Amino acid sequence: MSAPAVGPGALPLTTPLLALCLYAGWALLLVCVVGGWRVAEVLAGKTRANGFRSGEKHGSDLYWRFNRAQINTAENLGIFASVVLVGHVMGHTSGTFAWCALAVVVARVAQTLAHVSSGRSVAVNVRFAFFATQLGALAWMLATLVGTTLP
Repeated sequence: MSAPAVGPGALPLTTPLLALCLYAGWALLLVCVVGGWRVAEVLAGKTRANGFRSGEKHGSDLYWRFNRAQINTAENLGIFASVVLVGHVMGHTSGTFAWCALAVVVARVAQTLAHVSSGRSVAVNVRFAFFATQLGALAWMLATLVGTTLP
């Protein structure tokens, strides 16, 4: 699947590139949730503007889970982007490579939803299963790239 190119010389939006855009959009949404939560806390007088110390738990349990989910998403965005972009340059834009890119995004969203839903053991296990899905899909994508460059 690919959308038509826009403008002269533009490349089409392939499925892996679409997946990358969706992943980045999800990361942006989470930044907005955490940022909006912080602004609301400050405006309500519940927390000082400098009261959100990096690396120290602060806020409610739900806020902290959103905060950690946002950080986890941002941490993995660069890895996913690198694999997708190298794949695009190498011509891996469809087939299993594309399906794996979509699987990464779906599993990331599901991992986030499991993360923010609860800190209980069942939710943590579900969250890990979705994380493992992402790792497996990324590993397959990377192996595809490496495998096509080896003699």
